[in-house]
Amino acid sequence: MTTTTAPNPPAVTDIDPGTLASWLERGEALLVDVREDFEYAEEHIRGSIHTPLSKLDPATLRARLGDARPVFQCRSGKRSAVAAHKYRSGDEPLFHLAGGIEAWKQAGKPVVKPASGPKIPVMRQVQITAGSLVTLGVALGAFVHPGFLALAAFIGVGLVFAGASGWCGMALLLAKMPWNRSPGGASC
Repeated sequence: MTTTTAPNPPAVTDIDPGTLASWLERGEALLVDVREDFEYAEEHIRGSIHTPLSKLDPATLRARLGDARPVFQCRSGKRSAVAAHKYRSGDEPLFHLAGGIEAWKQAGKPVVKPASGPKIPVMRQVQITAGSLVTLGVALGAFVHPGFLALAAFIGVGLVFAGASGWCGMALLLAKMPWNRSPGGASC
């Protein structure tokens, strides 16, 4: 008796900004932006559809795409590759923008920056908040009680986790603050 294994599905194909721009112009692809709401609100590529990786439902997305070739995109390329693998069904060819929106901008391609987006990008707000909490924890630990050093340690561990996993709870929390919401409460 011989055992056969199914062939490995093809890898997700990296495409460069020039190729993507060409495909989009000819209507050969639909760009799926898998960044979180606050990232999309800060800037996005014109014509992209927004489906955060955290909410990606392949069946719903397939119905929305129809026959269009999906190309996944995020900030730098990591989440878009994950989204493509999550979307995969069978051995269909899948694509993602290599280097994400950062590569798109470096190639001189335009982005949409809504006037209603956050005045200070959410990730800078995370840096300000985390730095303030660490400073507060250290100051209170030095002058009030050493137990307050746990606050600084907790924030430090959270930052390490965010860097290692790509998921930042503080950013998601800050994105829900009133100053980061679009007028009228409309979703991205």
